[in-house]
Amino acid sequence: MAKPVDIGSKRLISLAPNAWVQWVTGNSQVRASQLLDAEFQWISRESDVIVKASSPEHSEFL
Repeated sequence: MAKPVDIGSKRLISLAPNAWVQWVTGNSQVRASQLLDAEFQWISRESDVIVKASSPEHSEFL
């Protein structure tokens, strides 16, 4: 039997990652470069997402 999961935010982030990181950081120069998810053991839920992003001011960050 399949487990219920909240994939709403994960789907929204994957549809427009640049818009999402810009909204979260409040910085229009930030760009998402990669979505990282199940490959990390320390992510606690299937719906969690980590976004690797970069900006001219801060370089790359998670």
